Amino acid sequence: MMRSLYAGVSGLQNHQTRMDVIGNNIANVNTTGFKRGRVNFQDMISQQLSGAAKPTVEVGGVNPKEVGLGVTTASIDTVFTQGNLESTGIATDVAIQGNGFFVMKDGEQTYYTRAGAFGVDKNGTLVNPANGMRVQGWMAKELNGETVLTTAASPTDLVIPIGAKDPAKATANVNFACNLDKNTPEILQGASAADIAKGTWNTEFKVYDSFGNTHNLAVSFTRVPGNPNQWQANVQVDPQNADQTQTRVGLGTTDGVQNTFLVNFDNTGTLQSVTDSAGNVSNPAGNIVLQTSFNVPQSNPDAQGNPYRQTFNIDLGTIGSQRNTVTQSAAKSSTKAYAQDGYTMGYLDNFKIDSTGTITGVYSNGTNRTIGQIALASFANQGGLEKAGDSTYVESNNSGIAKIGESGVAGNGSMLAGALEMSNVDLTEQFTDMIVTQRGFQSNAKTIQTADTLLETVLSLKR
Repeated sequence: MMRSLYAGVSGLQNHQTRMDVIGNNIANVNTTGFKRGRVNFQDMISQQLSGAAKPTVEVGGVNPKEVGLGVTTASIDTVFTQGNLESTGIATDVAIQGNGFFVMKDGEQTYYTRAGAFGVDKNGTLVNPANGMRVQGWMAKELNGETVLTTAASPTDLVIPIGAKDPAKATANVNFACNLDKNTPEILQGASAADIAKGTWNTEFKVYDSFGNTHNLAVSFTRVPGNPNQWQANVQVDPQNADQTQTRVGLGTTDGVQNTFLVNFDNTGTLQSVTDSAGNVSNPAGNIVLQTSFNVPQSNPDAQGNPYRQTFNIDLGTIGSQRNTVTQSAAKSSTKAYAQDGYTMGYLDNFKIDSTGTITGVYSNGTNRTIGQIALASFANQGGLEKAGDSTYVESNNSGIAKIGESGVAGNGSMLAGALEMSNVDLTEQFTDMIVTQRGFQSNAKTIQTADTLLETVLSLKR
């Protein structure tokens, strides 16, 4: 009877523990990134009344006789199943699809979380605004004019430079494409102004100097009389100020050349070669690139007192190709510059986070710059993590060391900006568990009551 009393007590105690876990799950049904707990029971040690006996020649074997002494909690697991994703429309909210944890820093202490309700503090640092913990990742660096993001380095605080300047960049490359009409009339000697206009195809495109000022790049094409597959191109930067800009264009150099060049096509209308005004002929294969230079207004002269000249490349496309290349076909002329890489100064207006956690800055001058990338951590045994409050976890002796890397690598999941991962608590399941727990608790209480009745009967034997 005493054994049944204590077995009943252990049942009450452990079912209370299970109810505590269920209550905590239900309390966190709307907690961002919360992972539900699960209680597993196992029986306690049993008291052996008699041991087992092996078979003999005369009789068979005898099983042991054991009385169980109750129940104990085997484990309280954290179940890391995927929670549903809720769209918020807030750019700094990030959800993880798949495995992985965000890495957070509080001083030198590292925490891990699935809750991605982030924000930016007054210094531009990406943080959890509820507790100020800083989100960890890698910041991009400018090396030789290129943005480099090294994810092999140790993660650091992520800082969004809101309002930062993106300095102006001078145009270095201009790409031409499309078509010159094969049926454009030749401009003969003594042609009228109207005939000249009909026989000239003019193109204009904006380019930028090192100050961010815009200039008008004008390239006009006319057919060369007597040569059916040859065109002459005339290049001017700011034609209205041609005397000041003094545009020159050549193959490999702009020294000793003028502002014209000849474009040659083969009988299929594809680009064949270019000859500049100094007689230099383009390479026999590959892209045809011409250097163009002009005087930049209101700039300091060089050491020899010459005006400061800016040089950029005009890419006419690939020899023998019909795609993204200047061609000659019996169709309406449409040759134009379709891309250039210069821009004026701008300010960081906004930023966005993609599925890899890469943070891209959007500047007022139309450029996009990689700012950094959010890091993710994974563990050999994520169930071994210890809860540290604020929806965070810390490493334990059984979780393994955090493997920090980028999204989509080494088992890490992907990210979704503008969304949050909801709690993975299923209320239907929790209420069912609550009923089972309640009935288990009541049954163990009944065991104690019955044992007490038996004890009362024993005591009443002597009156």
